[in-house]
Amino acid sequence: MKAAQAIISLPSGRRAKWVIAVFWLAVAVAALPFWGKLMGIENNDAQSSLPATAESTRVLSIQERLQPPNEYSAVIVYSRPAGLTAADRAKVAADTRRFAELPMVLPGHVTGPVISRDGRAMQVILLVDLPGKGSGAAVDHAASVLRAIAKSHDHGMTANLTGPLGFSADSNNAFQGLLSTVFFAAMAVVIILLLLTYRSPVLWVLPVASVGLALTAAQWLVYLVATHTGLIVNTVNVGVLYVLVFGAGTDYALLLTARYREELRRHADRHEAMAIALRRAFPAILASAATVILAMLTFVVASLTSTRGFGPVLGIGVGVAMLAMLTLLPALLLITGRWVFWPRRPEFGSADPAGGGAWARLGQRMSARPRLVWVGTAVGLGILALGLTGLQAHGLTHAQAYRTPPDSVIGEQVLAAHFPGGEGEPVIVVSRPSAAASLDATVRATRGLTEVTPPRVLAGHAIVEATLTSPPDDSAAYATIERLRAAVHAIPRANAMVGGNTAINLDFQQASEHDRRVIIPLVLGVVFLILILLLRAIVAPLILIGTVVLSFAASLGVSALVFNHVFGFDAADSSYPLFAFVFLVALGIDYNIFLMTRVREEAARIGPRPGAVAGLAATGGVITSAGCVLAGTFAILDTAQLTELVELGFTISFGVLLDTIIVRSVLVTALNLDLGRWMWWPSRLFRQPAGDVPGSPGLAQGASESAPVG
Repeated sequence: MKAAQAIISLPSGRRAKWVIAVFWLAVAVAALPFWGKLMGIENNDAQSSLPATAESTRVLSIQERLQPPNEYSAVIVYSRPAGLTAADRAKVAADTRRFAELPMVLPGHVTGPVISRDGRAMQVILLVDLPGKGSGAAVDHAASVLRAIAKSHDHGMTANLTGPLGFSADSNNAFQGLLSTVFFAAMAVVIILLLLTYRSPVLWVLPVASVGLALTAAQWLVYLVATHTGLIVNTVNVGVLYVLVFGAGTDYALLLTARYREELRRHADRHEAMAIALRRAFPAILASAATVILAMLTFVVASLTSTRGFGPVLGIGVGVAMLAMLTLLPALLLITGRWVFWPRRPEFGSADPAGGGAWARLGQRMSARPRLVWVGTAVGLGILALGLTGLQAHGLTHAQAYRTPPDSVIGEQVLAAHFPGGEGEPVIVVSRPSAAASLDATVRATRGLTEVTPPRVLAGHAIVEATLTSPPDDSAAYATIERLRAAVHAIPRANAMVGGNTAINLDFQQASEHDRRVIIPLVLGVVFLILILLLRAIVAPLILIGTVVLSFAASLGVSALVFNHVFGFDAADSSYPLFAFVFLVALGIDYNIFLMTRVREEAARIGPRPGAVAGLAATGGVITSAGCVLAGTFAILDTAQLTELVELGFTISFGVLLDTIIVRSVLVTALNLDLGRWMWWPSRLFRQPAGDVPGSPGLAQGASESAPVG
């Protein structure tokens, strides 16, 4: 035990603090050249997210042998609501000739112009060969060239680029600049909230510097892991990495700094005060970080490779943030001394203001009728959870994926209004050559398909293409794919498979549902085991998990109402419930850990029920500040153009605030007061007399300084 305490207290050493500061400076120097390189290896392609066993993935591998992955289909659609004029038709014909002359357009792969039956739209379909294996820059350049030609001298006729090339270019544009926006916005939010919390013009610099170094080191490690293991890294998980490192790192900084400030009032030597603060804050910070890391690592069992990538990326980020807050931040606080708290310097022997504060008064008021409080709070959360009935997390269409529809989405809507719904995104069906005739007949007989091509036998496969009669990303199209798969799978010895973009999206949804069924129970099991080890009880972990699950349901219920009636979102991404669950449970348990470790410490000193009030008084301000910081950083995602990020950002921000203000402060504290020693069954605290809630002397002695916010 003494050896462990010595290791934990190591950053408080008079010489060790300088060694640690130099070490982190060296890490920064080594990692800084890699800043930004992580963006260079991002893969935002949804197709690469699917497991290799998915049917659409296997069809895609066959397609790639026949058509290299750097070849993109592009659809340019022209329209005039009043009807196309002769000049319009001449302009489209001239554009088509210009498209065919472009070096990037494959010869013989220009279709059109094709005019719609109503005479109000025309389309041209191209196959584009891009350099650099279809890199983002190549996609953007090709799209800009095609759009420039199509939109020039239109004289009132509208032109839009859609199809795979258009969607890829608009997706790249939505991600462009997202990471820099998230980084600077997160830093601004953290600085503002730390200024409000500490009320010091200087102190905020130390946590922000520590978090910045942690993020730099985390990006370096993620880059090394990704380049040597093939880990899928995309803009979404890197953006969440930024937010989580800023939010969680600042939370740990707030907890440690509050404990250090408390000990500075009790010890003249700041090094001794830091040693005690580290020993007392270490279990809560370690358990909190371990909970988040292990919860994130459950993503590695996901079938979607994009979801799987969240585990190592975020696990590395939280782990590095924890190490920085337990080593670098203590060293910086010791190097700067007490003056860094100016103008509210915690002098040796000064009174601790937390004992008689608002959180202590709240706990004492709840102690009169705790059962009424927790039952009423639970019922209220249950009512909020009823909003879940309006949540439609079955995937987003192309139009729903953006807050403002880009050019490709508008083009898709024009195509759907004037042409068969699946133009430009054909359904691909493959089988053995011997079953070509049966395959052709089966595809033609399937409802929801049109424009079926005759079978082609290429590279040992019979291939049939067809066009969907409905838009390629709505429920009717998915139902058609499922009917088609059932039909072609029934062809004897055909080994038939159905692919194409609609099939890819359908497989993505089904894989997301599978991941939810596997990962959610796994997260609950991991959290339960950590809480048992930390609290050395069984009842408390069960109750805490129940409270965060109830909070999760309430958060999703409120989010569904806000999505539908405030943001105007009709649906949510199929992976949204899983991400929201893992983040909210892991981060919600964080605040319960901060509270319950202090309650356990106080309960051992003054009894379970008095300890519940003392623990709330001691941690109320700092946890509220931490919750505001984490909610503020995740709220930055609401500025994104992608619906999935906006939805995730709002839900986590709201859920964190709900956990911080209601669940932890009211529900969990009231349960502690009502259950008393039974909360700690079967530990030693269970056998300790319950006692009464004290007035204030004992309470003030054991409480830590609350942060001003809250």
